[in-house]
Amino acid sequence: MSEEELEQRLFGSRGPQDRVTRTAPDFATLHQELQRKGVTLQLLWEEYQTSSAGPHYSYPQFCARYRTWRQTLKRSLRQVHHAGEKLFVDYCGPTVPVIDGLTGAVRSAQIFVAVLGASNYTYAEATWTQSLPDWIGSHVRTLTFFGGVPQLVIPDNLKAGVAKACRYEPELNPTYAEWARHYNTVVLPARPYKPKDKAKVEVGVQIVERWILAQLRHQQFFSLAELNTAITALLTTLNQRPFKKLPGSRHSQFLTHEQPALQPLPATPYEYAEWRQARVHLDYHLEVEGHFYSVPHRFVRQAMDVRLTVTTVEIFHKSERIATHRRSSRKGSHTTLAEHMPKAHQRHLEWTPGRFLNWAQTIGAATRTLVQHLLEHHAHPEQGYRSCLGLLQLAKRYSAPRLEAACQKAI
Repeated sequence: MSEEELEQRLFGSRGPQDRVTRTAPDFATLHQELQRKGVTLQLLWEEYQTSSAGPHYSYPQFCARYRTWRQTLKRSLRQVHHAGEKLFVDYCGPTVPVIDGLTGAVRSAQIFVAVLGASNYTYAEATWTQSLPDWIGSHVRTLTFFGGVPQLVIPDNLKAGVAKACRYEPELNPTYAEWARHYNTVVLPARPYKPKDKAKVEVGVQIVERWILAQLRHQQFFSLAELNTAITALLTTLNQRPFKKLPGSRHSQFLTHEQPALQPLPATPYEYAEWRQARVHLDYHLEVEGHFYSVPHRFVRQAMDVRLTVTTVEIFHKSERIATHRRSSRKGSHTTLAEHMPKAHQRHLEWTPGRFLNWAQTIGAATRTLVQHLLEHHAHPEQGYRSCLGLLQLAKRYSAPRLEAACQKAI
């Protein structure tokens, strides 16, 4: 037999008219739906079976065709990021020169970039440095821009955020960790030398460099606020640009999928604070930036954690706050609370000329006159405190009338 005859005997007539045309799913929409928490291919296949007229693909064919379509996407989008789950943050490599209008000096501004994992919604701003205050400030403004809080924040191992980089147990800067607790989120730094752990923001940085910084290369800026105004205008355009292979834009995907999944912002934004360590001196004071603050005297010689905000100094011992003071910039001065002092020191602090005179008046007029003489006889009233104290103690030993009579004779 010829091949045609053999095929006819085995399979019968299978011309083009016998081919079945199946309804193809919208793989771009499926890809977006998979970013929602709890959504699986099984669920999407069942919805596909009921939402369109047949015939339909079987579940294995449905999955295989989706995987084939997904391979046509860019590498940076292959990972599945659930809505509201991850925020990736980093700095751009290039900087932007800012000219001082008075001196003409040129200073380089750093560009901070944050990208949400599911929608690719992007935030960017300029700061003077990559130091801790600017790092925390950028994070606070980022969450305000998004209007919510993700479950995870994925930074690089920047010194301002990660005190000790480690593949397994990275150690966060105390201020950065406190920021995360305030917003009820978790910071999970990328592994050292593993940029794919934060591939989203790597691509986001590249996009910001090409679509924002490149367009600003011929402009001159004379303040950081002026530069950030220009970045904000271009950032709006960037987030509203349509995707090439996915439906919608960064902004539309953010409004539809990402924003509803974010946690709400706390009632008040995080107040920047730095952490220090200090040891309590023998005079139950510790030194912070040249000023001395008191703690309860029982903590003498012990190490303390000190939290500094713009207005407040908080002192902690084993994670328990034991003292709070208003922050002072006066170097060499002391801020002391009376309740931190030993009882004997508190009593000594209460000694004043008026207190001694009132105490003497309860014994008699002659005693008051003699006490006043003792106070005025010295160059400084405190020099007469001991003499007055010794005099008044005689009332306990010999009675108040005998002391009053003795003072009359003395006068």
